[in-house]
Amino acid sequence: MEFPKFLLGDNTDYPDAVFVVHTEFPRFIINLENDEVEWLEEFDQHDQNEIEAETENYIREASEFYDREVARYEND
Repeated sequence: MEFPKFLLGDNTDYPDAVFVVHTEFPRFIINLENDEVEWLEEFDQHDQNEIEAETENYIREASEFYDREVARYEND
């Protein structure tokens, strides 16, 4: 089964949180309420350095995805 690169998630136990799931490597979940990231991968030292350098881009992409999705809901 193929998944889109990003998925939106919510949970009534966290009413203010907006979760975006990144389904491609490196897989992670970000809470856009506070930009907290939970990585769903194990990294070796080489990967860790690369991930740290790219984290800002991943957060930006997740935020842009969320903004696009919200705009689509508002235009319907």
